[in-house]
Amino acid sequence: MAAVTEQDGQDAGVADEVVHEFGALLGAASVLERIAGRELERRCGIRHAVFEVLLRLSHDGPRSMGGLAGELILTSGGMTRIIDRMEEAGLVRREPAPGDRRRQLVELTQAGRAKLDEALRVHAETLREHFAGPLTARQRRVLVDALRTLRASAREELGDLH
Repeated sequence: MAAVTEQDGQDAGVADEVVHEFGALLGAASVLERIAGRELERRCGIRHAVFEVLLRLSHDGPRSMGGLAGELILTSGGMTRIIDRMEEAGLVRREPAPGDRRRQLVELTQAGRAKLDEALRVHAETLREHFAGPLTARQRRVLVDALRTLRASAREELGDLH
């Protein structure tokens, strides 16, 4: 009976350790994301979600509002509000999709490209200081390799759901 109790105790200890390790990962990611968002707002005048939209539009060209909302895990209403503000600021323009006037395509303007360039510089500076700075080059390599392994495993598990 003592062996069973000991085994159960070990499992509980391991489970607690794994839970705490995962919590450390989420906690670090959360505070780093808050720092990055704070710096984008303070130094560039844009929210992190706007930065994400600018990034996606710069890589993929004009995109549908629905596609952007899905990628950023936003409701269609939330995406509309972000794009409305971005359009008012001159960062993007909307046009009806060819062949389907109900769909809106969003694309970057010159001002949007300039804002993205500024934001990328600020973001890189922030990450160098708060992400790369506290770690050695070896620690970063080990961390990034581990995170890539976790992402690949999780994507395999999710299959077409991701």
